[in-house]
Amino acid sequence: MTPAIDAAKKRKIAFTVHQYSHDPTSDAYGREAAEKLGVDEARVFKTLVVQLDGGSLAVGVIPVSSMLSMKQIAKAAGAKKAAMADKALVERVTGYVLGGVSPLGQKKRLATVIDTSAGDFPTIFVSAGRRGLSLELAAADLVLLTGGCLAAIRQEAD
Repeated sequence: MTPAIDAAKKRKIAFTVHQYSHDPTSDAYGREAAEKLGVDEARVFKTLVVQLDGGSLAVGVIPVSSMLSMKQIAKAAGAKKAAMADKALVERVTGYVLGGVSPLGQKKRLATVIDTSAGDFPTIFVSAGRRGLSLELAAADLVLLTGGCLAAIRQEAD
């Protein structure tokens, strides 16, 4: 059980937990999840924390096959600029280790922006709060649980 799973259970949201054997030598967490779960990378979303120009933090949830557009997430979060947040800060604020950061059940609730492509699928996969553990749920439920919004915040990886 993780805080992410607890958050979904508490709100009585329909979800499925998927577990797989995480390779400790891999740092391509999302791609590893897609491969081991046998799911298209476009349906597996990673959770990235950014620091906005005012100093506040925000969460971007994008497909693992994409990169986060700093310009787009800043705009969606009502800021001028965004940069990836410091790893130690991310772990301290979310309560999760990198590679297992979930958009749900974070220690401190952060403004959350989910890429619009999440709506292209009946369900998407996000981290359930631990490496090797994913949560499958509807994008609309993820928006509801996080109090977030949908916006185009991804750019295709080179």
